[in-house]
Amino acid sequence: MLTSRFNLWSRTQLLRKCSTISLSQQKHANIEIHDPLQAHALKEQCILVDEQDKPIGAATKADCHRVHPGTGDVKLHRAFSVFLFNSKGEMLVQRRSVHKITFPDTYTNACCSHPLYDIEQERQESNALGIRLAAQRRLNYELGIPTNQIEPDNFNYLTRIHYANTGDGVWGEHEIDYILFLQKDVTLKPNANEVSEVRYLKREEIDEAIAKFSAPLTPWFALILRHRLKQWWDNLHRLKQFEDLKNIQRF
Repeated sequence: MLTSRFNLWSRTQLLRKCSTISLSQQKHANIEIHDPLQAHALKEQCILVDEQDKPIGAATKADCHRVHPGTGDVKLHRAFSVFLFNSKGEMLVQRRSVHKITFPDTYTNACCSHPLYDIEQERQESNALGIRLAAQRRLNYELGIPTNQIEPDNFNYLTRIHYANTGDGVWGEHEIDYILFLQKDVTLKPNANEVSEVRYLKREEIDEAIAKFSAPLTPWFALILRHRLKQWWDNLHRLKQFEDLKNIQRF
């Protein structure tokens, strides 16, 4: 497990290495040009953290995802990624709506979002309860899954991953990402403003299926797929042995 600390230089290198556009090509982060619902969501307050995942304050979602035009930095904040499997062991993937501001029209895991500073319950640290409640809220909002089908204790919290990506050079990511697994048959009614497509993939067909996707993967999904996902997927019924709640993974 990789637990080394990043100094200022290594953080800058990480952000630059993940960039998909040079700083000289940057556009202005003009919120008004975006979909009204997505623009409104940028006002939500995320939880800022240090590199050890200790809360240090709050900032709007816009501020947390805006790439600094001079340094290329993105504010580090808390997030989560849910990987949802049905009773047959097939994994749900979604295609993010073209309306999304960060990484629109890309394929990703079932749900990726943030606990909100605005919601006191989602700031709870014990047993990652705040994260679990946020995941329940967003799965309901994005995929229309009834909340009684996704209770907080249904989630398997595996570990945390620190990653960064400067996206289009205007909107990017820099997150301590909590990894949650959930195996359950659920009712889906996707929110078209968030999700344009959902499908279930079989473990033995994952590489072939992704190769045929007509859109790219989100950077966090690609990272987790490359380093951990297949091993976790192969062990859905014994995930406890893969839990690492103490260390933050850095690939």
